[in-house]
Amino acid sequence: MASIADRLYFRRRLVNAASLVLSGAATLFGLFWLVWILWVTISKGVDAMSLSLFTEMTPPPGQDTGGLKNAIVGSLMLSTLAICLGAPVGIAAGTFLAEYARSRKIGEVIRFVNDILLSAPSIVLGLFVYTLVVRPTGSFSGYAGSVAMAFIVLPVVVRTTDEMLRLVPSQMREAALSLGIPQWKVTTQILYRAALPGILTGVLLALARISGETAPLLFTAFNNQYWNTDMSGAMPNLPVTIFQFAMSPFEYWNQLAWAGAFLITLFVLAVSLVARTLLLRKKTHHD
Repeated sequence: MASIADRLYFRRRLVNAASLVLSGAATLFGLFWLVWILWVTISKGVDAMSLSLFTEMTPPPGQDTGGLKNAIVGSLMLSTLAICLGAPVGIAAGTFLAEYARSRKIGEVIRFVNDILLSAPSIVLGLFVYTLVVRPTGSFSGYAGSVAMAFIVLPVVVRTTDEMLRLVPSQMREAALSLGIPQWKVTTQILYRAALPGILTGVLLALARISGETAPLLFTAFNNQYWNTDMSGAMPNLPVTIFQFAMSPFEYWNQLAWAGAFLITLFVLAVSLVARTLLLRKKTHHD
């Protein structure tokens, strides 16, 4: 019996060691490409950074001076409107799932559909909004682009709001309800305050996700080489500008594409750090 136990123990240790080696190799493989991509983006992006990047418009073909001012402003407008459209609906839907449909069948169905939407390719959402908004109106528009990105924001905010509210101790709900406080006041004045860092984190993560989306904008907002703040027409935006400039034969356009990619990388990094800070603050507070 001792010999059989020793063999089983040796076999388990061998399997465990092999699993650790393979998982470590897979991690290093993924990290290598991630670091390489970041290094190339940073090295080429920093070389292309200049003040004119934020003060001049995108240049016409063949011109060696210009910037990304209109594309940066357009992206900020599109992302802001997308957050304003998707975040309130997502928070409301997540609240319904956590507080009113927690153990109901409809809640499980909504969560399943939300998970499908969360993993849906962004180009599919872009085509959907193209059919829903662009074709009936007959033109590309910033509003269509924001709606497409709002569909990307929605499932992220729904998921995080649902999870954060479900993590709030049930004793807080019971104590508030026992004092005769209405359910809507319990939700807005107690539960939202307790889950606010997590909900804001979800909104910030959704913002980071849509900041570099290109495929939905190709079918909705398209692009505009000129300064434009009228969202009823085609809007300049950074992702599509990077896509177009990166494929161009002009060297200066390629440099601007790297600079735009570097700006988006910095923005996503900053938003991710803020989201992580909020989560750590919430965890420290509860501890």
